Amino acid sequence: MTREQFVTELDRQVKLVRTEYGFTQDTMAKALGLSKKTLVQIEKGRASLGWTGAVALSAVFADSQVLAGVLGGEGSDMVRALAFADRPPRFPRTMGGKVWWRTAEVRGHYRIQQNILSQHYRLLDGEDRRLGSSFDLEQMRALAEEAERRRET
Repeated sequence: MTREQFVTELDRQVKLVRTEYGFTQDTMAKALGLSKKTLVQIEKGRASLGWTGAVALSAVFADSQVLAGVLGGEGSDMVRALAFADRPPRFPRTMGGKVWWRTAEVRGHYRIQQNILSQHYRLLDGEDRRLGSSFDLEQMRALAEEAERRRET
């Protein structure tokens, strides 16, 4: 998934999320930092949230079942995968992927997991700390090899 695809998908989900939360257009617009006019245009498919608005939607409504169904759980991991495609930061410890993840590969002391809905990957160490995430499996394999080399030195 690209940033553009992420934004397009969240554009399509705005009205459903608003309905899920029982918000009026005024309330939803304020929550997202938009004008009501802009929100109406997004809901009609005539405007877009853009990257910043899509990130805001996924963060503000992180508990949304609508978004969980589209993003494969809470969307912050996907946002990180897209935002840090070039250079991932140090991520905090995860719960190990008990719900939305399957182990794709084990590479030495590291596990590559794939999200069952969004299909993006993440690399976890032996303590379930995320070392990176990406839609590119080869990138995760390379990161695992690099982490294994660092571990050996």
